[in-house]
Amino acid sequence: MNRIGYGAMQLAGPNVWGPPSDPQSARHVLRLAAELGVTFFDTANAYGPRTVNQLIGQALQPFLDGVIVGNKVGAGRGPDGSWIITDHPDIIRRQVHEALQDLGTQTSELTYLRLPGDTPGAASAVALEDSLGALVELREQGLIRRIGLSGASPQMLARAQAMTPIAAVQNRFNLLDRSGVQVLADCEAQGIMFIPYFPLASGRLTDHDQLTGPARRLGVTPAQVALAWLLRRSPAVVVIPGTADLEHLRANIAAAEVAEALTDEEVTRLTGLVDESKARLDRPHQSTLDAHEASAASRR
Repeated sequence: MNRIGYGAMQLAGPNVWGPPSDPQSARHVLRLAAELGVTFFDTANAYGPRTVNQLIGQALQPFLDGVIVGNKVGAGRGPDGSWIITDHPDIIRRQVHEALQDLGTQTSELTYLRLPGDTPGAASAVALEDSLGALVELREQGLIRRIGLSGASPQMLARAQAMTPIAAVQNRFNLLDRSGVQVLADCEAQGIMFIPYFPLASGRLTDHDQLTGPARRLGVTPAQVALAWLLRRSPAVVVIPGTADLEHLRANIAAAEVAEALTDEEVTRLTGLVDESKARLDRPHQSTLDAHEASAASRR
């Protein structure tokens, strides 16, 4: 699988709500990504809601062999566009069926369960075993091939692995935020795909001093260097930069070549920007996190 994927959140309207202003352009971006060799597309029922999944189905069906669409369930949207926890088993089952309908497929190659975290005010009344159990049932029915987690702590990953094999984990991780480093280590040890979201720290990395040197040497952008560092940081990593711009898409995909051109010294220096021994998963309050997701997507 190509380790440069595509994060589709930005294809929805402002604040990840409603359709884009130009749906045809959004479908063009998706088709170009596939033509350029992208085989992993990341999405969620909550994007739109359902709008982005529908665009993916319209643009990419029939899916080429090897293409995986990773879709998140367990989160939804209120009537006012707010982000809400929707991890009751009945809602999860409904969301999976909606995603299959929107994507135009009979089986989900990968469905993530988005976890609310342990922060007061964000915790769900539904036990992980109940919400995850709904996905296990759907896999046994043939509606899901692989199960993943989004926003998992090491403890949650271990609990989930005790129930069922986990194929992928999506956590915050980038050059400035290493809070998912223990989960990354666990994924490496267990052969689980690790998918960092906000790989460019919502644009805050584009002018970081430590990126400009390698960027100038290679004649590339700092953002490409940041993506390349993620690829070099671990073989378990698959990055999912998102964009609605065709040139940005081409640049993001070219980061795979940049990864090969970075020197070991440059990679070591970039890794050393954060003391990973002190990093830990310390998720912000859910409403804060989701508001940041929405505003970040509208800016990029």
